[in-house]
Amino acid sequence: MKMIRAIVRPEKATEIMTELSDAGYPSVTKIDVVGRGKQRGVKVGDMHYDEIPKEILMIVVKDDGAKEEVVSIIQKTAKTGNGTFGDGKIFVTEVEESYTISTGVKEL
Repeated sequence: MKMIRAIVRPEKATEIMTELSDAGYPSVTKIDVVGRGKQRGVKVGDMHYDEIPKEILMIVVKDDGAKEEVVSIIQKTAKTGNGTFGDGKIFVTEVEESYTISTGVKEL
């Protein structure tokens, strides 16, 4: 299994979740976060904003090619215009196992 974590603009999160659901990936965890990327925040006039609001979307998929489809959907939907700083980042990691709390069922 793979865990896909995408840090995206808040205004894009709902659209991404809709696209994922329409493609057969309805299970998504969404977390409100703040942070900054390589641009080290945003400067507007004399003000420097170090903490920029973002959303993290977390999706776990099987290793059957779903990873590529999910990453593609997120990339396509999250991108603004010609692609700007702050559009986000996607991380893919291995999931060794998972457990359903209510049933105790273990998935590999």
